[in-house]
Amino acid sequence: MYDCLFPWTVGGAERWYRALAERLASEGHEVTYVTLLQWDEGDEPNLPGVEVVALGRKRRPLYDGEGKRKLGPPLFFGWATLWWLLRRGRRFDVVHTASFPFFSMLSLAVAWPVGRYRILCDWHEVWSKDYWREYLGPLGGRIGWSVQWLTAKVPQRSFAFSRLHGDRLRAIVPGREVVHLTGEYAGSLEPPQPTAAPSTPHIVYAGRYIPEKRVPSLVPAIAWARERRPDLRATLLGDGHERQQVIDEVAGAGLQDVVTLPGFVSAEEVDATFAACSVVVQPSAREGYGMVVVESAARGVPVVVAEADDNAAVELVEDGVNGFVAADTSPAVLGQALLDAIDGGDALRASTCDWFARNAERLSLGRSLDILDEVYGREARARHA
Repeated sequence: MYDCLFPWTVGGAERWYRALAERLASEGHEVTYVTLLQWDEGDEPNLPGVEVVALGRKRRPLYDGEGKRKLGPPLFFGWATLWWLLRRGRRFDVVHTASFPFFSMLSLAVAWPVGRYRILCDWHEVWSKDYWREYLGPLGGRIGWSVQWLTAKVPQRSFAFSRLHGDRLRAIVPGREVVHLTGEYAGSLEPPQPTAAPSTPHIVYAGRYIPEKRVPSLVPAIAWARERRPDLRATLLGDGHERQQVIDEVAGAGLQDVVTLPGFVSAEEVDATFAACSVVVQPSAREGYGMVVVESAARGVPVVVAEADDNAAVELVEDGVNGFVAADTSPAVLGQALLDAIDGGDALRASTCDWFARNAERLSLGRSLDILDEVYGREARARHA
């Protein structure tokens, strides 16, 4: 149960729940994927062996003009899932969902006396009080934190994809067992072959242009680094609310011929751009996992991330082994981290390949799905008992 479905919306959680549904269906389980309507007539999803239930009669944009989640769609999804579960909840041994958007999780709790299903909940992120206030303001942040707290108190089997957010959940619910799922990577586990670093230093970013990604901070860092490496170039893939700000930053720094902004491109072009670059950078302030680190390492390319209170991606980076963690996003600090990755050259690329080879199985989607297979069996048996 999740309000998004890949590829109609794109993100780590979307890929995770689709892969989970398809894996369970392939093993002969009866699987229903409950989501919001996101597609036009004639473009309905076809997941082999999976019943897809789309709630609502019209598509509801999930994000506002600033790239923040709207309140309306989660409220509707929570209300709609409540009535759907009251009618059909008794069918299921297990209902698996995400903590966010919280209202559907609360609906699971309200409808539980009727359905008596086992509740499994993924905590991709647990926001701090400070971050809630920053995101929604003093009043909205207090309400958001309270709803998150209430969701955490619902009896559930909990999962987290990072130590950071697992520890935060245990702080809210002392004594809660939180299963750490280490893998979300669905690509090939074959160790990449080291390739030579490009002769022209090339920095790449790929993602949305929204405040928590801190994309505008890249431009001053690139300018700082280019003062020391005049041949350096950059490609910033993606789009979003802050795109115009990035364009203005590039123009203000006189980097129009240095920084390329192609917007969203095909998966094939993303793959080719990653494979040919010197370093991938993700300056995000908030990440629940850090898929870009794994995807970069799978291509033998080091990555630079930035330290932040809500950034779990730093857990996947070993300084000097598969990339670097910048202490902040100031031009000199982030710029120096980028230069360190570029100067690492062939040796750092070979080390990154070795890091992926050693960690691929642990970080694979298959590993997490294997753990869930065991949990599903136990929960289903407990429900029938």
